[in-house]
Amino acid sequence: MDAGELKRAVNQTMPFGKYAGRKLAHLPEPYLVWFSNKGFPGGKLGQQLALIHEIKVNGLESLIAPLVDDD
Repeated sequence: MDAGELKRAVNQTMPFGKYAGRKLAHLPEPYLVWFSNKGFPGGKLGQQLALIHEIKVNGLESLIAPLVDDD
């Protein structure tokens, strides 16, 4: 994984569901844990959600905070 891919995942907008329109970096951890238990969607979005889940459950949000683009 390169830095550009991480930055894209952090800034990806959730396209559906309760948190549609939020950046993946701003999704609440319990929502990501729910996805982890139920299964992440297929494709790139699922990979990005799984990555953000790992970052959050391991307490690494401070490392990705500088990568979040301001809107």
